[in-house]
Amino acid sequence: MNITKLTNAFREIFDTQPERAFFAPGRINLIGEHTDYNGGHVFPCAITYGTFAVARKREDNLIRLYSVNFPDKGIIEFDLTQLDYEKKHNWANYPKGMIRYIKEAGFVIPSGFECLIEGNIPNGAGLSSSASIELLTGVLLNGMFELGIPRLDMIKLGKKVENEFIGVNSGIMDQFAIGMGKKDAGILLDCQTLKYEYAPIQLEGYKILIMNTNKRRELADSKYNERRGECEEALSQLQQKLPIEALGQLTEAEFEENQTLIANETVRKRAKHAVYENRRTLKALQELKAGNLEAFGQLMNQSHISLRDDYEVTGVELDSLVVAAWNQPGVIGARMTGAGFGGCAIAIVENEKVESFITNVGAVYQGKIGYQADFYVASIGDGAKEIQMEAFE
Repeated sequence: MNITKLTNAFREIFDTQPERAFFAPGRINLIGEHTDYNGGHVFPCAITYGTFAVARKREDNLIRLYSVNFPDKGIIEFDLTQLDYEKKHNWANYPKGMIRYIKEAGFVIPSGFECLIEGNIPNGAGLSSSASIELLTGVLLNGMFELGIPRLDMIKLGKKVENEFIGVNSGIMDQFAIGMGKKDAGILLDCQTLKYEYAPIQLEGYKILIMNTNKRRELADSKYNERRGECEEALSQLQQKLPIEALGQLTEAEFEENQTLIANETVRKRAKHAVYENRRTLKALQELKAGNLEAFGQLMNQSHISLRDDYEVTGVELDSLVVAAWNQPGVIGARMTGAGFGGCAIAIVENEKVESFITNVGAVYQGKIGYQADFYVASIGDGAKEIQMEAFE
């Protein structure tokens, strides 16, 4: 993304010059899906695709936001004292919620500001554009008004925006990966305790490919909350006998021994996924530390099968992409990433095979689904931060 281009757009829209620039990435989750709200582990990384902003302070309380991605919405305006959710404010509810909760946390935002943003995360693809906007707003406010918000607090406020302001019952993984991302490293995060460690991801000779189904998924309207409810039901039935606070605390053996406590077969399958996926994530860390990329790929494949058969969140689009990927030469592993119900899958592919992979998987997908998938070669990048403005002409 060219900051000069954004600066020129800012001048055109707001008739003034921006002062500062900021960036927040999107994320992919390498393994550990639907484990975050089950007290398990996830293994995400920040990517170099994300959301950029240029901004300047105002003298009054007015906040004026413009997104290059939604030009039809025009400039969205509201006052620092009027921070309630409004449907008509559309995408701007994400920054608005962040401003509100940062203020409620006791940080003083002394004036309004003007901000132009542009993202290159495919919209609705499940690479977490919403959390990217939340953390972008956090680093922007932190930088422009010198608020000194601790990063973990900012991450938690982003999650609060998602859960309470927008009304999506999601876990903390997206905000954490975007807030704490580090170049060439994945983050093993314990979602119960928020303990984390970085794991170097050595992909010599391989690329991570993001495969976008181009089937939009609206998380708030999807079966996400239903799955979460099923896991809560499973947990409460297991708690009749077991002293656990989350499904993520169980080993596979403990689950097998006690699964009959869960009366409903579908609910039992949901719990099985949460338990087994969590253990796969821990194994994945060990394999990556040992440099066993092949073994990591096998765990990715098992993860997708579990998400398809036990958790039932994949759907024909994601399954078509992943199965086509498995059938290509030079593929270490492939799986859906994100919440599912459309969105994206990822594959680890040999450098020399990337072009033929895109051609072949694209053809299979188009033939089966009837429209195109998009492919992106992803790099693992840093978390949300201020970036340098280029010198003005």
